[in-house]
Amino acid sequence: MSTGSVFNLEKAGMLAKNAAYTLQGLTTEEKNRGLLAAADALEKECAAILAENKKDIARAEAAGTSPAMLDRLMLNEKRISDMALSIRQVCDLDDPIGEVLSKTERPNGLVIEKIRVPMGVIGIIYESRPNVTSDAFSLCFKTGNAVLLRGGSDAIDSNSAIVSAIRKALEEVNITPDAVQLVTDTSRQTAAEMMRLDKYIDLLIPRGGAGLIRNVVETATIPVIETGTGNCHIFVDETADIDMAVNIIFNAKTQRMGVCNACESLLVHEKIAEKAIPAICRSLKAKDIEIRAGQKVFSIVPDMSQEMKTATEEDFAAEFLGPVISLQVVSGVDEAIEHINRYTTHHSEAIITEDAGNAERFLNGVDSACVYHNASTRFTDGFEFGFGAEIGISTQKLHARGPMGLPELTSYKYKVYGNGQIRE
Repeated sequence: MSTGSVFNLEKAGMLAKNAAYTLQGLTTEEKNRGLLAAADALEKECAAILAENKKDIARAEAAGTSPAMLDRLMLNEKRISDMALSIRQVCDLDDPIGEVLSKTERPNGLVIEKIRVPMGVIGIIYESRPNVTSDAFSLCFKTGNAVLLRGGSDAIDSNSAIVSAIRKALEEVNITPDAVQLVTDTSRQTAAEMMRLDKYIDLLIPRGGAGLIRNVVETATIPVIETGTGNCHIFVDETADIDMAVNIIFNAKTQRMGVCNACESLLVHEKIAEKAIPAICRSLKAKDIEIRAGQKVFSIVPDMSQEMKTATEEDFAAEFLGPVISLQVVSGVDEAIEHINRYTTHHSEAIITEDAGNAERFLNGVDSACVYHNASTRFTDGFEFGFGAEIGISTQKLHARGPMGLPELTSYKYKVYGNGQIRE
């Protein structure tokens, strides 16, 4: 396991800044060549990466890490192949750098162009999931940004192997390997120092649990994009197709429980509750999902009281990331909207309904980055949205919101063309 005894954060920041100046001059073809080399390297080094991942898994198991969190940490050949595929898909995406956003000519003859440019150096602080390492690299690199990665101590060996493979690949195609760097000191002190490294880092993106994100937001002196914890809701309206609702909820909750777009909270219209709740509960029980229900649920389906626990106020606001879900009965779409806006983390919410008017009322009234009609919240993902890999899912409103792809990693500047104008 790596230690922080010899890691120099200041030097890493300086190298990243110098690399960023080089990267901003690369052509799309040069960047794509680097990405393809990195994708090939991950597959070539698959065995070595898996060997390092086993070390991380062994430590996590010894520490009593939950199955859901182990799943986030675990790599296999399929997941490494998917990581490589994700990088190759970024190659196929349009390069936003240099795009002319607007062009105007002033009365004095000045021509002003607004164009997309790289941010510069992007810092990523994240937990557990090693695939974030390659995803973050690919999106930052395609947009001409250098990236400074600080993963968690639980994945340090996996992340080190992934970054080593990528750096070697970049060197082989004559691109500076300092385009991607890993903070190998995983101490809290170094993380805090990174949050204040505004001399070199232009943008900081935290990916992880609520505690990590709150710490970054409160500590950083660098601009931050909050990527969200996901207390994601599904509301079953009175006209919902119950079979559809059961299938969507089962997928949203159980397909992968340890992710931010998994469903954590259910709301059911009181007029359909007697039929819908037993069907939903039977489905979830097949995966041993613990249901924590509000008092309204027990009064409507009292015969199911032995199968559910009483929900607390904290349960309605919780991101469980495991086999637990909250459940409440509401009087209609307006109460559903009110409940969600009270407890939401502004990530992803869905309504299951055959009433187009209620669907639009819900989609317009819920204040979250992604809102769905008759679909699983699990689609909130850069890959599923057609962005290729994603850098994260923003739950804030400034600059970026929802799955963040290439355009969200750019800034802009103005090119001004004249022919001798002076200001009077």
